[in-house]
Amino acid sequence: MELNSTIPLNAIDVTSCLLQRLGFKMPSLQQQNNVNSSNSQKSNHIGNNSSPTTPNGSFVRKQSTKDKEKEREERSKITLLRQPIVTLKYFVLEIVILIQTYRKKLAEHKLLLSILVAFIAVFCALNQLPGRHQLFISDIKSNLWFIIYWCGLGVLSSVGLGTGLHTFLLYLGPHIASVTLAASACNSLNFPEPPYPDEIICPEHTNPNYIPSLWSIMCKVRPEAFLWGAGTALGELPPYFMARASRLSGIDEDEDEDLKAVAELKRKKEAGDNLTIFERLKLGMERIVERVGFLGILACASIPNPLFDLAGITCGHFLVPFWTFFGATLIGKAVIKMHLQKICVIIAFNESLIEKALIFVSAIPYFGKKFQDSFKTFLENQKKRLHRSSHDSPKESSNILSKLFEYFVLLMVCFFVMSIVNSLAQNYHKRIHQKGGKVHRKVAKD
Repeated sequence: MELNSTIPLNAIDVTSCLLQRLGFKMPSLQQQNNVNSSNSQKSNHIGNNSSPTTPNGSFVRKQSTKDKEKEREERSKITLLRQPIVTLKYFVLEIVILIQTYRKKLAEHKLLLSILVAFIAVFCALNQLPGRHQLFISDIKSNLWFIIYWCGLGVLSSVGLGTGLHTFLLYLGPHIASVTLAASACNSLNFPEPPYPDEIICPEHTNPNYIPSLWSIMCKVRPEAFLWGAGTALGELPPYFMARASRLSGIDEDEDEDLKAVAELKRKKEAGDNLTIFERLKLGMERIVERVGFLGILACASIPNPLFDLAGITCGHFLVPFWTFFGATLIGKAVIKMHLQKICVIIAFNESLIEKALIFVSAIPYFGKKFQDSFKTFLENQKKRLHRSSHDSPKESSNILSKLFEYFVLLMVCFFVMSIVNSLAQNYHKRIHQKGGKVHRKVAKD
């Protein structure tokens, strides 16, 4: 038998030779090498020109600096005032994607979801059945609503949806001021419950010689203030988690506008350019959080700080442990800062200080005297409401200051809702540009 001079080098070549001997048409070794090298070159060419992928396998389009700037400028114009139809369309599409995403995440925790649904079903059944347990159920419902209400207001104040709703100025601050005024008018803090804390009414029996102290008023409003502060701490978590996820997934830092702004400020400082006070504060806070850690976060959270979102982004980017960030934020916002704010409001709404302030305001020409008369009328109406019986319904106030405050609250809420719509619409615009002009199809199919 004649042997071929070419000896197979591996199992594939041996198999190829055997198949050829049996009569099958097989390409030669040289042809196979040419085909393999051609496929390898094509795959390398495709790999070099393809866009980078995120951990979930979706492609992210690479953009030049000029394209990114153009995209940001285009995104900033997507507002209800400039492009209402496009903004509403993007808002609805973003809501749909978020619902689908969170529905998928909930489906991954079926056991926890089943326990929660079962607990709610048992609670609803007990709520419908008569018996002695109804008193206990009523206490649970009132306390649960109290916790959700004040924590929810705190979350809305700092969650970062749009501009944030300034719920301290609109809700908690006026509540503390009302308790302070009622304490001096009633000579007591034992307000009937209910209707407190929804409404404040003087108790029927009071001690006219009792003068509420600063500490006693602080203790009276401490539950509301603590829950509101805890809500603001919870509202700071989304920037932290988003920055942490971006760092772990390896997404370009230029995609985060806040981190890019800080990097630009650092370049300006190194170049010797003049920085504004606001820019210096921004850099200083970022440096404190990065270098000091827990105590730095605590210091930034313990004062009224509109830049604290940057602290959460910095902590997430540098992978600061969750409990280090959240623990310092909770202590700073719910304990330290809330006591400082309570003291300021209580002192500011002390009756003697208000009288002195009204005397000062009356000296302002044109509207000073009118404002003094309106405010005095407002205080007198409030005192009448405090001393009414708990069975009497409160009378509608026709004071101009009350009406102005109601319109102001309504205007702030409308502005907050508009900012949420704009923010979600702009987020959808960013999403479709990151996906190369197409929405993530996988999410839409799920």
